[in-house]
Amino acid sequence: MTASSETPVRLTQFAHGGGCACKIPPGELEDLLGGLTPPLPAPEDIPMLVGPATGDDAAVVALPAPDGSAAPALVSTADFFTPVVDDPYDWGRIAAANALSDVYAMGGRPVLAVNLLAWPRDVLPFELAREVLRGGLEIAAEAGCHVGGGHSVDDPEPKYGMAVTGLVDPGRLLRNDAGRPGLPLSLTKPLGLGVLNNRHKATGERFAQAVAAMTALNRDAAAAAVAAGARCATDVTGFGLLGHLHKLARASGVTAVLDTAAVPYLDGAREAVRDGYVSGGTRRNLEWVAPFTDFGATDPDTRLLLADAQTSGGLLVAGEVPGGVVIGELIAPGPHSLVLR
Repeated sequence: MTASSETPVRLTQFAHGGGCACKIPPGELEDLLGGLTPPLPAPEDIPMLVGPATGDDAAVVALPAPDGSAAPALVSTADFFTPVVDDPYDWGRIAAANALSDVYAMGGRPVLAVNLLAWPRDVLPFELAREVLRGGLEIAAEAGCHVGGGHSVDDPEPKYGMAVTGLVDPGRLLRNDAGRPGLPLSLTKPLGLGVLNNRHKATGERFAQAVAAMTALNRDAAAAAVAAGARCATDVTGFGLLGHLHKLARASGVTAVLDTAAVPYLDGAREAVRDGYVSGGTRRNLEWVAPFTDFGATDPDTRLLLADAQTSGGLLVAGEVPGGVVIGELIAPGPHSLVLR
């Protein structure tokens, strides 16, 4: 099938998955990466502050200052995915906000991005790709981040995202291994993006509340977390709240207790689960965390929502954050990394 500019195009129909639900499942990814180490010694004058060991949101290296004074650290990340919505401009905005989020999740400020674009040039018109890029540029401009070109390839499936470089104060770095018992857990965006996007892909229904959440930058939430003295955070994306919370608890050597009644959801999310619009990625997330989780009396639909594969979700912060919702706490390590109440 070849789409023309005169024919309405549903971009989600040109991809086998959508958004962060198309990630490699977390268990398979850990098996893939297990045992891989850098083959050469790292440069001694540029130490790595955050690397691959804890599966954090971005890598961070310390930059040497020529005069020996304190220097900001460098944050580096990349994120791209297949269409999560049909509108190309919205997809570009969502993908850019999602890529920038990894820098915010480290407490940093994005300063430079480059586009990553894969496009089926014989199938989809380039005016749609232009709209995708326009959406990405607008979000980067909102973030105060330069866009310095990028890279494009001809590909059977459309994909878009960004590689992003940011700066962070190394003394105020947010990382996923700095959680401590006694800290509350705050969430800065509601859940349900995955099931609403899956419903959109299946039916064509548009959910403005989901688009608004996915295109909202995590900039203000990150600044509020840092200002409140938080030092442990991650963002909630393709592995769902439970997956990212498990990684945070494991890296920090604590147990996370989740108050399921306190977790906020987007309008329509529960109905989407009830009606069966649950992605394979969400079900794989739930299967992955099950051995590490005490589910208590949590019902099956709530479990799926808590594992829902988010795209451009909010920050999960160990600490109380203005504008966030307290959804649980960290306690001393026990037999499970996650306890649902």
